[in-house]
Amino acid sequence: MSSKLPAVNYRQIIKIAKKLGFHFYRQAKGSHEIWRRAIDNRYTTIPHHSKKDLTRRTLKSIIDDFGITTKEFVKLKSGV
Repeated sequence: MSSKLPAVNYRQIIKIAKKLGFHFYRQAKGSHEIWRRAIDNRYTTIPHHSKKDLTRRTLKSIIDDFGITTKEFVKLKSGV
């Protein structure tokens, strides 16, 4: 069973993305950014809404794009 998803904002998700080797790739439509990891060409779209927490659905999608489990994400989050 998956762990409960924590509340995460833009700054926190970016720190985790960088820990996992993702780098800003390009600006997407509106306030969304494309982040990419060169070693395996994984990418994810991250909305840049500084003060708002990401919705659970969006966060779950980003975690899937990172290629990690919810449990691994929670561990990384606690280290931020």
